[in-house]
Amino acid sequence: MTKILLAEDDSNLGTLLNDYLTAKNYKVSHFTDGQKALETFRSETFDLCLFDIMLPSLDGINLAKKIRKIEKDIPVIFLTAKSLEKDKIEGFTAGADDYITKPFSMQELLFRIEAILRRTKQHTDDEAKEYKLGKFTFYPLNQVLESDKVSRKLTTKESELLILLCKHKNELLERNYALRTIWVDDNYFNARSMDVYITKLRKYLKTDPSITILNVHGRGYKLLCE
Repeated sequence: MTKILLAEDDSNLGTLLNDYLTAKNYKVSHFTDGQKALETFRSETFDLCLFDIMLPSLDGINLAKKIRKIEKDIPVIFLTAKSLEKDKIEGFTAGADDYITKPFSMQELLFRIEAILRRTKQHTDDEAKEYKLGKFTFYPLNQVLESDKVSRKLTTKESELLILLCKHKNELLERNYALRTIWVDDNYFNARSMDVYITKLRKYLKTDPSITILNVHGRGYKLLCE
């Protein structure tokens, strides 16, 4: 049974979410306090996190950052009444896989949870075992990027984006195609999130000057590599 860590300080909404997701065959651990949610995450295994941003003791943004240090691949969805662009960008920068603004429909939330879990758990038999990128080797199944000096464990989003870039190496990766494939929705905020991950990948690969992730204005990206 898929386990969800829910941190929501509104007891009414928290109970409603707990009951709804439990009825959909998810096992939910609900906390109204960010610090208690963190302590539980340290002692148990979860498949997905569902966090309100405004939480007592430890807010959702910092909770997600601390959890990412423990488990880089755990999917995180933020629930919040905030709808300002800067709040959403902050959430994606903290490692969010998705962001849903209150009020929302339970069916929409369920769709987003299922879509994220499908992406993070799907490994096809014909997936390449490794990709050679200059002095780097990328192992997609383990989500590891290695060179002769560094071995880096990538997050799920970083890995999914690098897989698409590798599959389209020296060709154009259409921006909207990447957004729909990884983020499901090609809206503005998901596009800004993808920009954050592109910046991270460039940072990881910058030690090899033969590798470039080129921004093709208005169209997408090209991973240039011999």
